[in-house]
Order: sequence, then structure tokens, then C-alpha cells
Amino acid sequence: MDIDPRQYEDIAVNDNDVHSIVMSYLAHSCFTDTLESFTTSTGVKQTANLEDMEKRKRIYHLALEGSVLKAIELTEQFAPDLLEKNKDLHFDLLSLHFVGLVCSRKCTEALEFAQAKLAPFGKVQKYVEKLEDFMALLAYNEPEKSPMFHLLSLEYRQQVADSLNRAMLANSNLPSYSAVERLMQQTTVVRQCLSQESSKV
Repeated sequence: MDIDPRQYEDIAVNDNDVHSIVMSYLAHSCFTDTLESFTTSTGVKQTANLEDMEKRKRIYHLALEGSVLKAIELTEQFAPDLLEKNKDLHFDLLSLHFVGLVCSRKCTEALEFAQAKLAPFGKVQKYVEKLEDFMALLAYNEPEKSPMFHLLSLEYRQQVADSLNRAMLANSNLPSYSAVERLMQQTTVVRQCLSQESSKV
């Protein structure tokens, strides 16, 4: 159900609120240069830690581009206890490295890595099925055509990299979701509620 724009088009929007939302998104996404340009052009006070943003940005892109072990190393420097506390994220990052080895057809190296780094997770039941899916990739000459092909996708890497970024933000006592994302989530919920109410009429 779409709301008639006439119901809200005359509502005033505070520029400071808009600036805050934009800044939140730029800081969340590590767009350092754009954030600096934005604060300069608007005169809004810069509150984000630019040095930490650059560190998060590098770690995020390393994970996204496949240099996962380096991303893990830098994460442990940036937030020493983060991966120790977040086993799910640690598993996902190690799995990304395993997938990279499989895609490079380094099956022996992938198997050795799995035995050394992933196998310990098999002691916890919730990881068993995931481990089975990852290990099954080794059975295919063309893992891209296997039933688990989604584990090799850019979308999966993006998902893990985003989770890493959110975890680093939370570890720094910053919101793990940007204001834009929260607004979209809230808008979606409101639309769903309105749709359900209209269906009862």
C-alpha cells in the first residue's frame, strides 16, 4: 500500500537531520574522501575517526577482494578480541579463504587449510552442515557448477565483508547499521503494517 504523497509533502525536513543521515552513511561505508568533502561544503562538524575509517576500509576491501588472511591479520590488530568473540564471523572469513583456494584449483592446499583451520569448528554442531557444504566443493572439477555455487559468488563475499565491517563498527561502540539502512528498515515495517491493516478493511 502506497501512502498518498499529499499526506506528507508539506512536512518540513531539518537540514541538520539530512546532513546527519548522509554523514552516517559515508562514515559507515568508509567513504573518507567524500565525507571530508561533504563536511567542508556543508560546514557540518566532522565527528568520525578518519584513521579508523581508513583501517576499516582497507580490511573490508581485502576481505572482499579475496585477501582474507591479510584481512584477518589486520582485524586482529584493529580489534584484538573481535574474532575470538565472534566465532561465526571468524568461520565465515576462514571459509572465504578456503573458497579462494578451491577457485584457484589449489585443492591440496585447500584441504590442508580446512584440516588445520576449519576442522576445529566441526566440534560445534551448528558448523557441521556448513563445513560439509564447503568440503563438497572439492568433489567438483568445476565447483562453479556445483549445487553450492553460491558460496563462490561475489554476493557471498560481499555478505561476509559487510558482516566484518558491522562487527568492527560495533566493537568501536559505533552503530553497526547506518541511519539510511535503519530508515529503510523502519519504512519497510511501516509499509507492511499499513498493508496488513488495509487488508483487514
